[in-house]
Amino acid sequence: MSSSSPLEGTIDKVLAQKESELLSKIESGYQESLGNLDSSRSKLLSEYLAILENARKQAENLKRQIIGSNRLSARNNQLILIEDAVKNVLEMVKEKLATINKDPNYEQLVEQAILDSVKEIGRSDLIIECNKNDVKLVRKLVENIGKEKGSKIIVSDKQLEVLGGIRARSSDGTLTYDDTIDSRIERLKPLIRKNIVQILKGDK
Repeated sequence: MSSSSPLEGTIDKVLAQKESELLSKIESGYQESLGNLDSSRSKLLSEYLAILENARKQAENLKRQIIGSNRLSARNNQLILIEDAVKNVLEMVKEKLATINKDPNYEQLVEQAILDSVKEIGRSDLIIECNKNDVKLVRKLVENIGKEKGSKIIVSDKQLEVLGGIRARSSDGTLTYDDTIDSRIERLKPLIRKNIVQILKGDK
């Protein structure tokens, strides 16, 4: 027994040492596993947050696109309404001026238009165009102005499809002056459009 006692003691010591090493390795492996798990959790959380952030950005982009599209659509609709309103106003103006040649001051208006054309074109050789209802009046005015100014003005056989007024051009066709009622109405468009926009904005 005395001979086996040291051997048993050695065996026990070796076993105890191995057990201690084994437990140490197990503990180390456990801690490493916990560390890996924490690292994995942290990585998963980071990826999850990145996905959420990406989704949020996509949602914001979509929102901006929708808002932008709605604003563009609203802007387009507003432009259509404005142009329709301008068109309606111009149509009403044209209806009111359809019989302008019957106005007592119309002859004076046409006479002034002819005088302005001579001044603006700066030539004495002019050809005047007008609508069929004003031919007689324009011929009379041209004759009087020609004698007074010493200008060579003739009335064209070509008749315009306009409400009234005249269109003048130099005999060589290089210079023109449009003072028809229709052109005057067209020149009112920007002012009419501006007033309509102000009304829509509540400025008036």
